[in-house]
Amino acid sequence: MSEFSISCSDFEEGAEIPKKFGYKFENEAPTIHFENIPQGTKCTALIMDDPDAMGAVGKVWVHWLYYNDGNDVQIEGKTDFGEIGYGGPAPPDKRHTYIFKAYALDTILDLKEGFSKQELEDAMKGHILAEAKLTGTFAP
Repeated sequence: MSEFSISCSDFEEGAEIPKKFGYKFENEAPTIHFENIPQGTKCTALIMDDPDAMGAVGKVWVHWLYYNDGNDVQIEGKTDFGEIGYGGPAPPDKRHTYIFKAYALDTILDLKEGFSKQELEDAMKGHILAEAKLTGTFAP
């Protein structure tokens, strides 16, 4: 069986994320695909963050958190913009790399909408069957 992976129909691995997905532009969420989901997966989750923000704002900036509850319902967390749902790239200084991390989990999570990255990571502990990542870049 092929390895669990994540892709986006809107940009290739390592490529420039189109402007329409930027927070200060249309802030449209890109279409994310999970491929080769392992047997036994009950739920998938995604964390999109910007580790390059550490140099500009002193922390890894969270742009998108969600998990699929097993019934094709996407439950979304709170971004560092203080909003629930997708918050697109918005580098304050220079080109940043954004990482989309996908997780296949052996349990259905029970987090309420608006959960934090820490709450998601804590809930996933001991339940990750596979993980994958996709990167893209964005410049102001």
